[in-house]
Amino acid sequence: MLLGTWNLENLYRPGGPFGPKDKAAYETKLAALAAVITELDPTLLGVQEVGDPDALADLAGMLDGDWQVTLSGHPDDRGIRVGFLSRVVPRILADTNVFPELLRPVQADDTGATVSHAGRGFLAVEISTRAMTLRVAVCHLKSKLLSYPGGRFQPRDEGERARYGAYALYRRAAEATALRALADDLLAGEGRTHDVAVLGDLNDEVQAATTQILLGPPGSEIGTPGFDRPDSGDAMRLWDVAPLIPAEQRYSRINSGRRELIDHILVSHRLVHRTTAAGTGLPGTEQLTLPSVGADPGERRGAAGSDHAPVWVRIQP
Repeated sequence: MLLGTWNLENLYRPGGPFGPKDKAAYETKLAALAAVITELDPTLLGVQEVGDPDALADLAGMLDGDWQVTLSGHPDDRGIRVGFLSRVVPRILADTNVFPELLRPVQADDTGATVSHAGRGFLAVEISTRAMTLRVAVCHLKSKLLSYPGGRFQPRDEGERARYGAYALYRRAAEATALRALADDLLAGEGRTHDVAVLGDLNDEVQAATTQILLGPPGSEIGTPGFDRPDSGDAMRLWDVAPLIPAEQRYSRINSGRRELIDHILVSHRLVHRTTAAGTGLPGTEQLTLPSVGADPGERRGAAGSDHAPVWVRIQP
């Protein structure tokens, strides 16, 4: 089984303010996405930046075979949301954007306005095959790319930049905490025997504090002496598969010329010990071909394909 995650980058039908300007550009984008998914051949693919549900249905219609489309009902202000493409009929376990009960709302801007829910929903599904039952949550956490009042992508001064960087970090940390609460529900204290994964665009790298929140009890990371030593944390721990990705492929986006791994797959104890391979891009491809993105996401409006590479793991049933 191949399990993957991919940010599809502004997947809208043409004619709106965010998607391709015309049908030709739209069809080119869909063809580029479909070619990658076809070659990747996942059993379950978590997707992000679905701006138009009909656009994801269009994409699924370009794929061979019968694909199931499942989407969160909690889009952000631009209409983008997370979802799944699946070869197996999924059962929805959760679709939520709320922060945990004890986590207070966090400041969002200079006006003092606060938010008490994630900008985009977290969607969890369960799929069953002859060999296994798998529970997976997909997410898209708050971006590090900052926007400012009035639709600006450049700050008036460094003080404004610092404040809005902090607001984004507050929100991403709160969203990671909410996602970890969902992971706890999926694991149910049985990570040694349950196949559970959390995946998506975390908008930060492996060692970032927000990413680390998702791991649960510390210890036993891949590549450490404790990895093969069972302990009480195994029941609730998640393992980021990033160390299993070949070093030269360990990135999923290029930001201002810098490679970064911001798309992740985290798996339970039972699943990490059945993971046989992990990668970015397409299996067997040594060099990723990605554009370098800047601070203004509108610069790539209507571009073919995606500015992210898919991240995947291969699982032995």
